[in-house]
Amino acid sequence: MALIYKIHPASDWAEAEKAGSFAGAPVDLADGYIHFSTATQVRETAARHFAGREGLVLIAVEAEALGAALRWEPSRGGALFPHLFAPLDLAAVRQVMPLPLGADGQHLFPADLG
Repeated sequence: MALIYKIHPASDWAEAEKAGSFAGAPVDLADGYIHFSTATQVRETAARHFAGREGLVLIAVEAEALGAALRWEPSRGGALFPHLFAPLDLAAVRQVMPLPLGADGQHLFPADLG
């Protein structure tokens, strides 16, 4: 099972869980798709877009469960990133984990993440 990842504020994610669906963060809504990262990309995503931010969660999603609405498109330096062109069905979510900051100000990712 291939997993892709979304970083999102914990408080906003709690609202999505109550609603049973996730339409995306403001940047996702503006771009017309939900941004995801692979395990090898997510640390850079955190450093670029969430530096120093607390109160985040790391959401692991089963890529195959998203069907044809998931597209792999070039981004940073030509790397392919997963983009979801539909609301996220929470049935595809496999795990939601806290994403705390370490003493050095960098996010602490699970040890078993790619």
